[in-house]
This record gives sequence, C-alpha cells and structure tokens, in this order.
Amino acid sequence: MNINQLIEIVKNKLNKNIVCDKIEVEDKTFLHKSHSSHDKNKFHIKLIINSDYLKKKNKIQSTKEIYKILEEELKNNIHSIQILIN
Repeated sequence: MNINQLIEIVKNKLNKNIVCDKIEVEDKTFLHKSHSSHDKNKFHIKLIINSDYLKKKNKIQSTKEIYKILEEELKNNIHSIQILIN
C-alpha cells in the first residue's frame, strides 16, 4: 500500500463512522526516515479533524474511538499517528 491509498482509506473510514466537517491527513513519514526502526511499509500520519462530535468527548475517548476505527491500518500500515481535533 502507498501513502495515497492509506490516506483515502483513513478518510473514508473516519467519514463513515464519525460525523466530521473536515478531515485532513498529512504524511509525516519523511521526518522519521533516518530512524533505525523505520519500516518503509509503515507510515507516520497526522490527522486534523474538525468535528463537534469528537470535541464533545474527552481526548482519551475520542482517541480510543479513532484507534478502534483504524485498528487494521494501525496494525498493518501506520507506525505512528498524531491526532488533532478542532
């Protein structure tokens, strides 16, 4: 899987399961390429989500919900994820 495919899957899954006004997914993998644990098949992403639904929850609840939705991708394709909820 490449990063563009992953971004589409992440956006689709989140839009399908959470009421969101906007979702941005940024590839941050380039920041970690020199790390010894770097795996070219796993990506570092940053999620920027505009969602009143998630803002009503505390940070732990919203993070758990996102992790559950993206469980398969986190297991197979995402090494690191940063979440920002607006």
